[in-house]
Amino acid sequence: MPVGLFRVCLLVITAIVNHPLFFPKENGTVPEHTEEIIQKMKEREESLRLEQLRLEQEIADQEASQKALEKAAVVVEESKEEKVRWDMWTALSMVIFLLIELWRQDFQEGNWQDIGGEEDDMAVLGKAFKGVALPDKAVLASFYEKRILGTTGDMARMREMVEGFADDLLEALRSVCNRDADMEVEDCIGVGSMYENWRVRKPFVCDLIVPFAPPEPYCFRCQSWCSGDSFPPDEQGYGTIKVCRADEDETGCICDKTKLGEDMLCLLHSQVSSTRPSSEMEDLLCFKNTQYLDADQVMKWFQIAVTKAWNRISHKYEFDLSFSLLDSPGALKIKFKSGKSIAFNLTPVVQYENSDVYFISHFPRSSLAADIPSSTHWFLTFAVYERRFIQLVSKTLPANACHVSCLQILSFLHGKQCSLTGPSGLTNYHLKTVLLHLLQARPSQDWAPEKLEARLQDMLKFLEKCLHEKKLYHFFIGNGKVPAELGFPIIFQRAEPLNLFRPFVLRRDIYRKMVDTFHEMLRNMSALINEYTVHIPLAHTNGIRKEPL
Repeated sequence: MPVGLFRVCLLVITAIVNHPLFFPKENGTVPEHTEEIIQKMKEREESLRLEQLRLEQEIADQEASQKALEKAAVVVEESKEEKVRWDMWTALSMVIFLLIELWRQDFQEGNWQDIGGEEDDMAVLGKAFKGVALPDKAVLASFYEKRILGTTGDMARMREMVEGFADDLLEALRSVCNRDADMEVEDCIGVGSMYENWRVRKPFVCDLIVPFAPPEPYCFRCQSWCSGDSFPPDEQGYGTIKVCRADEDETGCICDKTKLGEDMLCLLHSQVSSTRPSSEMEDLLCFKNTQYLDADQVMKWFQIAVTKAWNRISHKYEFDLSFSLLDSPGALKIKFKSGKSIAFNLTPVVQYENSDVYFISHFPRSSLAADIPSSTHWFLTFAVYERRFIQLVSKTLPANACHVSCLQILSFLHGKQCSLTGPSGLTNYHLKTVLLHLLQARPSQDWAPEKLEARLQDMLKFLEKCLHEKKLYHFFIGNGKVPAELGFPIIFQRAEPLNLFRPFVLRRDIYRKMVDTFHEMLRNMSALINEYTVHIPLAHTNGIRKEPL
């Protein structure tokens, strides 16, 4: 209560004090100042209102831009997700399509062959020719004696002459080369049909391979497609050759992979040995800016070295020597003054580790390495082991066995057919591979001379089956039944089998040509054999039944 009375009294006193009658002079200008203050307040209020509007507009603009950015981010994210989904489906569709195409080409049988008439001929190889019969035993024997044996007698003399000249040429090559800087050339090795005694078509051509090694202190480190690292399918059968120093660790020193400080040195390698100028590696026939041996560089070096060697010894011989084929750098031809000539191939190779498998730079007259991935990829040849296998098996066969005769007859027929219709993807190497498989599969007594007709049929049927399936596996690669006496490297026996017909799976034009050539050879077989066969009395052929294919 006292507090309330106090407040009322204070209010009355304040009203009296502020009354204008008590202070007329001091309060006379109050209304004028009040209007000025009110005007300023209104102006201030207006400016604040405008500022507020401006801020609100800026906030609205920022919110709008933020929403636009968020919306754009959402659209981009959705487009990325959509693109990823689309790319995934596209890739998956392509994979499915390729798998279906490969399956269709490799395993299409039965009712699937009703797609078209042209595909029927390709899928049912040989079924239209089941009535084709081989000439009987007497005709085959006469054909072999007249056409084959009459030409093989010259091979031994030609081999002896070519080998003697090649040894002399390589000896001269060693003398013109710098032993401290050039490659070291070893003795040549004879391979192929001339040294396996089944070459039938002229001109006879000797194939010689020449192993070579780098000068000290360098060495070759070979890596094949089956050595552990992943190689694409189109590089199966190939490998690379790395040029390294002999004292260099196989995995490489850490000084080659890590930048050492200027005040640090590797305790294993000096500064001179750790750096390899590009010119030095090119002198070692490597591909530019790499340590990998270049096949093209090797062939250029070899041609120049052979030319220098021939210039040194040409005065000793009464014939000329020249390179015969531009696409085969090692193809040489001896030209006599009488006009006759002898051709042979001298091809540099690199030995794979301590085996008789070799990396070959070029295949003379062959389509085996027609599509080499690059000049640093070298094809592996097993020609030395193939020759040894035939020699080993021949010791267990009956006298005058027919295995070589079968290959000679088939090679002759195929060569004659190619001369009529043009070359195809089928080569003599494919025919020899068929024989190698049958030599391993059939017992020794099945190769008696009187069974020539039956074994020739076996080879044709086996080849027909391989053409149908588009599968002819390399004899040695992936073959765990290779005789131990050969000393064949186990790494290749454990590798995946190599399909020699793989290049024809997607190249339908070459495959079709190969099939047509095989069909034509079957049609013309009897005519070709009879053309080179002397007349045989009918009495010799009576009672001999012809077995159709």
